[in-house]
Amino acid sequence: MASLLQQELAQVLQRDLPHLFGGGLVPSISAVHVTPDLAVARVYLSLLLGNDAAERVETIREHTKEIRHALGKRIRNQARVVPELTFFHDASAAYAAHMDQVLSKLDIPPTPPDDDDRDEPEAPRPRLFK
Repeated sequence: MASLLQQELAQVLQRDLPHLFGGGLVPSISAVHVTPDLAVARVYLSLLLGNDAAERVETIREHTKEIRHALGKRIRNQARVVPELTFFHDASAAYAAHMDQVLSKLDIPPTPPDDDDRDEPEAPRPRLFK
């Protein structure tokens, strides 16, 4: 059910309701978690570009009824009940991009070769069986 909701919500946001974003980029849906009784779906939105993520998520929250109605039209043959939708900002992609930048700036020297271990002869191995 979660994967069905993720696919159909993406279609709803891109094709049915693009006017919600004022000609800007449509957020991608990174994950959908559905409760066991299928009553509530938590939708995580990835908003990579732009600094107005909180405003964009709030705009989507204001139009939840409209989004749920459009989703209901799409999945009416696959699901009996359309779950209540709650939207959250997923900052994991932005955090991963930030960590990648931090790691690329680190100056880590290469490890020196271990010449000390090669000069010593190998110690005899203990015998396990006689």
